[in-house]
Amino acid sequence: MRLNILNRLLVVPTRKACNIRGLAERPRVRFAPSPTGYLHLGGLRTALYNYLFAKSQNGVFILRIEDTDQTRKVEGSVDALINDLEWAGIEYHEGPGKNTECGPYIQSERLPIYQEHIAELLKNGSAYKCFCTERRLNVLRRDAVKSQRIPKYDNKCRSLSEQEIKDKINAGIPYCIRFKLTSECQTFEDMIFGGIAYDVSMNEGDPVLMKSDGFPTYHFANVVDDHLMAITHVLRGVEWQISTTKHLLIYKAFGWTPPRFGHLPLIVNADGTKLSKRQSDVKVEDYKTKGIYSLALVNYITLSGGGFDHVPGAGVRIKSMEDLAQEFQIDRISSRPSRLNPDLLEECNRLEIKRQLQDEQLSKQLSSKLEKLIVEKYPEQNKNVTEEHIKSVLNWATARVTRIEDLTSSEFGFLWILPSNAPTNFDRDLLIKLIESLGEMERFDQEYLKDRLREFSSSNNVKFPVLMKTLRSVLSGLKEGPGVAEMMSLLGKAQSLDRIKAVIR
Repeated sequence: MRLNILNRLLVVPTRKACNIRGLAERPRVRFAPSPTGYLHLGGLRTALYNYLFAKSQNGVFILRIEDTDQTRKVEGSVDALINDLEWAGIEYHEGPGKNTECGPYIQSERLPIYQEHIAELLKNGSAYKCFCTERRLNVLRRDAVKSQRIPKYDNKCRSLSEQEIKDKINAGIPYCIRFKLTSECQTFEDMIFGGIAYDVSMNEGDPVLMKSDGFPTYHFANVVDDHLMAITHVLRGVEWQISTTKHLLIYKAFGWTPPRFGHLPLIVNADGTKLSKRQSDVKVEDYKTKGIYSLALVNYITLSGGGFDHVPGAGVRIKSMEDLAQEFQIDRISSRPSRLNPDLLEECNRLEIKRQLQDEQLSKQLSSKLEKLIVEKYPEQNKNVTEEHIKSVLNWATARVTRIEDLTSSEFGFLWILPSNAPTNFDRDLLIKLIESLGEMERFDQEYLKDRLREFSSSNNVKFPVLMKTLRSVLSGLKEGPGVAEMMSLLGKAQSLDRIKAVIR
């Protein structure tokens, strides 16, 4: 006779819970993702706002991994998720690898805890064993759809007698455990959306709390863990708002005081369409590999989602995590969907590059990164990659590019390597005179060069546009791009002269 897995697990030793009363003296929030793949932008926003809330209130930020659906678990995703959070500057106080008395923080390691609490609900009559097969449930769904009714469980097993339950268990019939929904409208004050009221029993049958394999459902584990971890505030996506009324009924069945709830609005595209996880631009990993800096992405999210005093017309400013935490106000979060503006992200990244250049240590790291990119992009060519030249280009580039990687593109390749398509139809004598003239210059800044080149063209009876076209080709091999005087100033006097001399030899 096959013994139901859940029946075996229901007999468990009592575990000591953490000291809730002592912990709840400080605000405690959590980010509780499922390890089903990559961390996407919506998940990062949820983690960030929980982190900033905790930081602003001198509270505790917890990372909890909700992996009760083992069929969707992706190997390595927990490590990847933690790495993404660390990259973004989001540090958790409690969680995997930082266990305290409220651990473990991975739900699949907390099964005995859920068994204790499901036994409590069975004992007080708030839950019951359901033996309905998947086949019967499918028939109910099909009939409901055919009759244009809301598909929901008909609560059949709620009325089973004690003897019927014993007979089914003895027969080895698998069962799950369902929660008895009450027909009452639950209300709560959403910290972002205001008053919410909903009668979940109008649209759902009794929900499953514990599956036949001994694993809890999201709704049950979520409530138990939030209570035992002394969570005081729950900030999560608006898609969970209606489920909150179901969770409140479970809190009531245990006699527990629920935390306060706030639901973050949807993140949508600029045109209002919903972001898709299949899009290549919603993964945090994609932003990292495309040259977006963590603080730029963090500021981009806050600029799109509210929660801060952004003064209209004041422009964009990159704020540190400390600044963001000090300014964070949960009542400033808009309930309207957060529209993403890709141009704003590029501006944030440009400003972050500029900010890093003003820090000596970060500036050196940027220079090293750019030097590595140049060597990788142009491995065979002779390169001009001195530290002074790289720093000069980086300072110049803050007004022109939004990503360091752009500086190794074909448009800016002239900054590092000699042009491969130098012109052949040029006035050799004119260039020799130009070399002499440039060599005598004590200054080599853009404005000074522009004036001297114009004087040179006039005194040598050559049209200025023709001279500029020739010089652009000699210096860069490009037909268009930055101004010639700007190019020469960036390349420096020695490099500019060397390039002109190279074509007349």
